[in-house]
Amino acid sequence: MNYKKIYLKPKKEESILRFHPWIFSGAIASCSAEPEEGEIVEIIGANQQFLGVGHYQIGSIAIRILSFEPTIIDSAFWDQRIEAAYALRKAIGLVGASDGNTYRLIHGEGDNLPGLVVDIYDQTAVMQAHSIGMHLSRKEIAESMIRILGGTLKAIYYKSDSTLPFKADLGNEDGYLYGENGGEGIATEHGLKFYVDWRKGQKTGFFVDQRENRALLQAYAKGRSVLNMFCYTGGFSFYAMRGGAKVVHSVDSSAKAIALTNQNVALNFPDDPRHQAFAEDAFKYLEKMGSNYDLIILDPPAFAKHRNVLRNALQGYRKLNAIAFEKIKPGGILFTFSCSQVVSKENFRLTIFSAAAQAGRKVRVLHQLTQPADHPVNIYHPEGEYLKGLVLYVE
Repeated sequence: MNYKKIYLKPKKEESILRFHPWIFSGAIASCSAEPEEGEIVEIIGANQQFLGVGHYQIGSIAIRILSFEPTIIDSAFWDQRIEAAYALRKAIGLVGASDGNTYRLIHGEGDNLPGLVVDIYDQTAVMQAHSIGMHLSRKEIAESMIRILGGTLKAIYYKSDSTLPFKADLGNEDGYLYGENGGEGIATEHGLKFYVDWRKGQKTGFFVDQRENRALLQAYAKGRSVLNMFCYTGGFSFYAMRGGAKVVHSVDSSAKAIALTNQNVALNFPDDPRHQAFAEDAFKYLEKMGSNYDLIILDPPAFAKHRNVLRNALQGYRKLNAIAFEKIKPGGILFTFSCSQVVSKENFRLTIFSAAAQAGRKVRVLHQLTQPADHPVNIYHPEGEYLKGLVLYVE
């Protein structure tokens, strides 16, 4: 290896020795030479101890570790990591499933590839880089995916304009790295179809991480009046309809999201009068609605992306859920979520408890939810457990 060396301050190697994949800027003492942003560096601890190699980046998280062993980051490295990720998806039955062709292939730290996300929609892979290092390696990663996935992959779309640090000033690099098929397709999940717009949609085009939670909701929907708040592309809505819901209302502040929800509902339940969609602010809709619903889904975007706004985010979750508790019919079911990484399970549960107490309702926990198995959590990186959810019975 001939990488520049990053030397850590005394006692700052302890978390690395426990295999945590992040090194914060405050832990760095010096460098053998100033590294470029995105460059691969070697990490050295006390007594010249080798600790790992990783991508360097300007910011709070200064290094994301790729390997804790002396490793050359080349095509063989990418092949090995992507092969391991693919093997896991095969093992949990997502590759070649008879009722679905959508899953997450690479989930950052959970697949020992920090800063990289890849979702599979049928024969298209959508790749997102969350670090400059992964951005600079995108072509090598794409070539590796083509080798590993073989003929099952017809296109790779790179979509990182909104996920890379804006200060890096890299310009808009979104586009096809391999193949091309127009930027929109139809994928399937548990036998239901949905449109995916990976060019203009949020994230990679669909929220793959709610797959199992949507399936659970279907089991509770029969005969109920359902409100899907922050519906985005309507995933929970068409699962509720398949579950036998009496009526389903989808709400999102984005008119584009509502249009896509209507398209997805029509794709699965054409001309079904049970569904209506509304482009409206969530809090305004909740405040003015009556007690019309006995199944409510609250799946808002991340209220907190940084710890310095955590307090305000928790107040937002409390206010949102308190209104839902006040309005939901007796015997109602509430599916409520947080996708904020900085909101812990304990913080989220305490906030929902406070909201229930504020509303004066008796509430019981039926399920505690998280992300599915294709979004694995590295046991040494508990921050990777970002999705928290509760299914609550409200008397």
